[in-house]
Amino acid sequence: MLDELKMIESVAPDIIEVLQERYKILRNIYWMQPIGRRSLSESMGITERVLRTETDLLKQLDLINTSKSGMTLTKKGEEVYQSLENFMDQLLGMHQTEKKLAEYFGNQRCIVVSGNSEEQPKVADAFGEALNEALDLLLPEGNNIIAVMGGTTMAVVAEQLTNLENNQRHNLFVPARGGIGEAVTVQANSVSARMATKASGNHRALYVPEQLSLATYNSLLNEPSIQEVLNLISQANCVIHSIGRALHMAARRKMTEKELVMLKQANAVAESFGYFFNENGEVVYKVPRIGIELKDLANVPIILAIAGGKSKAKAIRAYMKNAPKQTWLITDEAAAKEILKGVSL
Repeated sequence: MLDELKMIESVAPDIIEVLQERYKILRNIYWMQPIGRRSLSESMGITERVLRTETDLLKQLDLINTSKSGMTLTKKGEEVYQSLENFMDQLLGMHQTEKKLAEYFGNQRCIVVSGNSEEQPKVADAFGEALNEALDLLLPEGNNIIAVMGGTTMAVVAEQLTNLENNQRHNLFVPARGGIGEAVTVQANSVSARMATKASGNHRALYVPEQLSLATYNSLLNEPSIQEVLNLISQANCVIHSIGRALHMAARRKMTEKELVMLKQANAVAESFGYFFNENGEVVYKVPRIGIELKDLANVPIILAIAGGKSKAKAIRAYMKNAPKQTWLITDEAAAKEILKGVSL
């Protein structure tokens, strides 16, 4: 329910604002009843004129009573307030966390789902549901090209997509990179194909390894079928990717012992798009690759980054220092709280 309300807020933010404001009025009356309008306006920091409009409406809804001694909640008002209490506490708290996180990173939007994806596997399903809603909201009419990265989180997220096609909107899913020698099910080709199937879209594959010698790379670029897919990837108007922990990703890429030592010495904490970052967000190493690079993101209007778990907080923080402003970050409560520890905005 919280996720649905947050997506409604994206389209009609005034609905959530009205709900929050009226809930706060009910809550303050409940805490201080009976209370006069002037005292209530002072305690809430709103004008008497605005408060009068709201309390008149709440009275019409039979949620409050007014008398010479002040305002009180009716029996119905108390039932409504108590029913809303837990739900609104979650909404207000999560909403504030999302706003604080977006202000901290300076990106367009942060979506925070409840829980810790490292300890609760179902949280990754919630990432997928949030991604599905975001795509449905953000993808424009016409022909879209959606470039997708691989990874274990991305493979789980793909299963939550639903039909994103309609008469005016058609989506082509492509891998954002070649394979990196890991299990086929989590490679970008497989993840983008699965997303296409679940979203009723189309798919094109890129059958090349990600890490190649320069000679092999140049040779493959001359292949018409590969040129065609790389051209599609370069035209992507949406990119979906994850953020990895540096050493974990280095192991997945089967990097050499020498490279691993170098990453440790450079204090690398994050990886995305073949770039390794230290805690300050500085690039400390780059893996040669076929596909989308970090610099290409500046011209992509829709970017969705997905990562969660307390242990990924450093990685998320480091990468997001480089993320384009139009990025939407989908994360979980555990990562958000760890990132915002000691942050005052």
